Amino acid sequence: MKEEKFYSKSMCNIKEDYPEIYDVIVKLNDAVYTGNHLDYKTQKLIAIGIAASKSDTHATKQQMKSAMNELDISKDEIMDVLRIVLLTSGMPSFMQAVNTLKAL
Repeated sequence: MKEEKFYSKSMCNIKEDYPEIYDVIVKLNDAVYTGNHLDYKTQKLIAIGIAASKSDTHATKQQMKSAMNELDISKDEIMDVLRIVLLTSGMPSFMQAVNTLKAL
């Protein structure tokens, strides 16, 4: 199952300075990643696709790293997701994500 881990550098500040907001974010995270109908691995692959389709290199890299480290998701599985990014979001988003994956 998922761990409480946020990749935004600002989350440490939020946790320290605004703990009530941090608590709400944690609860939202828990509500989203329930695993009720889709397992966490599938949810993580969807998150990779969304981050990649937005051309958000930092988020894509962090999602990929956690997928491979925490869930043993392979680069081939991630490439399957990136093929969908190519179809739905185009070549620039796809190539940026492929380069990010290759660098890991």
